[in-house]
Formats: sequence, C-alpha cells, structure tokens
Amino acid sequence: MRTASGVAPDRRPGCSATAHPRGACGGRAEAVVLGADHTANASRRRGQDGPARARSRPDRPRPPLPPGSSRRAASSTIRNQRTEGARVATNDRQARQERARLRSYKARQEVHEHKGRRRVRDNVIAAVAGVVVIGIAVAAQLLYFGAGPGAPEATTAAPTTPPATTPAAEGNTGDVPSADLADGRTWTGTLQLNGIDLGVELDGAAAPQAVSSEISLIQSGFYEDGNCHRLTTSGISVLQCGDPNGDGTGGPGYAYGPLENVPADDLYPAGTIAMARSDSQYSQGSQFFIVYADSTIDGSTGGYTVVGKVTSGLDELQSEVIDAGVADGATDGAPAVPVAITGFTIE
Repeated sequence: MRTASGVAPDRRPGCSATAHPRGACGGRAEAVVLGADHTANASRRRGQDGPARARSRPDRPRPPLPPGSSRRAASSTIRNQRTEGARVATNDRQARQERARLRSYKARQEVHEHKGRRRVRDNVIAAVAGVVVIGIAVAAQLLYFGAGPGAPEATTAAPTTPPATTPAAEGNTGDVPSADLADGRTWTGTLQLNGIDLGVELDGAAAPQAVSSEISLIQSGFYEDGNCHRLTTSGISVLQCGDPNGDGTGGPGYAYGPLENVPADDLYPAGTIAMARSDSQYSQGSQFFIVYADSTIDGSTGGYTVVGKVTSGLDELQSEVIDAGVADGATDGAPAVPVAITGFTIE
C-alpha cells in the first residue's frame, strides 16, 4: 500500500508513517527513497553515456556468421574462400601465359610463311631468268649456225664461176705462224675424239699456210680439252671442231688467209678435213670440220681450204657419234653425244 507521499509505510509493529514521519522508521524510508533515486540516476547516466562510449570505441567488425553455424565453421568458410581466390588467380595467370604463347606461335608462323612466299618468289625469278638465258643462248646458236663463222652452206648446184678473189683490203690479223712451218710436205698424226683414234694426214704442199697454222696449234697443245660443237645431218655431212669457247665463236687470237686447195667442183669427199671460216676469206683460225659423207658445199663465196684427210677410224666415229644425230632431234646443232678432243698429235 502506497501513501500519499509515495512511500510505502513501514510494516514493523509500532511504526507508522503518521506517528513517525521522520523517526527511525521514517529515516529508513527516506534512505530507501534516496537509494532508489540514485539508482535511477545511474541508470539514466548509463543510458546516456553507454552509446557514446560504444561509438568512441567500436569493436572490430567480424564477418557475419552463416545462420546456425559456429565460429569454426565460419573460419573454414573463410579459408575455402581464400583458396578459391588463389585458384582463380592461378587460372588467370595460366590463361595469360597461354595467350602469350599463342601470340608467339602465330608470330613465328607468320615469319615462316613469309619466308616460304619469298622463297617461292625467288625460285620463280630464277626460273624466269634461266629461261631467258637459255633463250638467248639458243638464239645465239641459231644465229651462228645459220649465218655465223664456219657455217658452210649446203647446195647441190655446181659452181658457175671461179672462186672469188681476195679483196685487196683484206689480210692476216694477229700473230699468224709462218707458212714455211709446213715444209711443203705431208704430215701424219692421230686425232682422238671421245677416245676414238682417227688417223690423219695434212698436206703441207697443197695448203702451206693452213697446215702451218694447224701444226703450230697441235704442237702447242691448243686443242687439248677442246670439243666438237656442231654436227649437220641434212644437206651436208660435217662435224665441226676446234673452238676453245665450244660455241663457234672462238679462235686462236689470229686470223689468216688466203683460201688454199679449194675443190673446183665444190665436192668434199668423205674423210675431208677443211678449215671453217666466216664470210671473209681471211677469217680462218682454229676451227675445222670433218666431212663424214660425200658433200657438195656451195663455193659461191670462195669455198673452204682443204688441209688434209682422215685415213682411218671414220667408221667407228660414224657408229659412236654420228649415228646418234643432233641433240633434240634437229639436223644442225650440238651432237646428241658430246664430243671431246681427247688427243691430237702430228709429225
């Protein structure tokens, strides 16, 4: 029961609020009231100061725990999250390395393909250049064999006029051997072609200047390692040799004339050895031709100097070289069987 002053009356016997408003019982009641007020004030202060202290010293935030889990389970979850993050980072690094390797591979492939294209281009250029060179060489050969030096012309017509005389303006050029070297006699020896021995005779009395030149060239070894660059199988039958260039354009460094011992009837029997020349009668040098079958050669430009004849071995030359014909099936050109001069002696 509360009184009008708000203080509960003391229930001890003999003590009442009316009789002892400030007595012993009253003093205790006041003390109780003061204690209650003090407690209330302290509570109010804690209510006012508590949040301030909490704000001034915040606790370290902790990761939220999954519902119904313990702290150990939360730690395991954090470790799993970190492990997963490390795995993702590793995968990203491997992916970057793989992309770098792919870029490097593609770059090497491009370099390789570029080199391949350049190699093909260079091969095409080389092939075209080779074709051009071959074309030029063929054209030069055709020009030479058709109208160049040492190209006797085939004809079946007999000469109607004497051989043309040597123009006064023409003469020997270079260091031509003396005509006295032939000694006005017949010289014998062996011409070896591809190992085939051909017995030969040179008539120093009938063609002293040409025979003297041949003796000088043979004795000096000029014909060693030479070849026979031309074979004809139609119209006339000749094998032409003695050019150091191997293409019909070479010579000993000199040219001489005049023409000597030219057949009056333009007939050159099988085995005849004669000197090749160009249009000029003073253009004889080192090139000669062997007639392997009777041939009539046009003498309208003066004919050709006969220096001698083959006395043996012509049949073997026919079977080993002549019968093989001309290269590429032509009738005038390089022999199908290459012919080398493997020896030439005279005495």
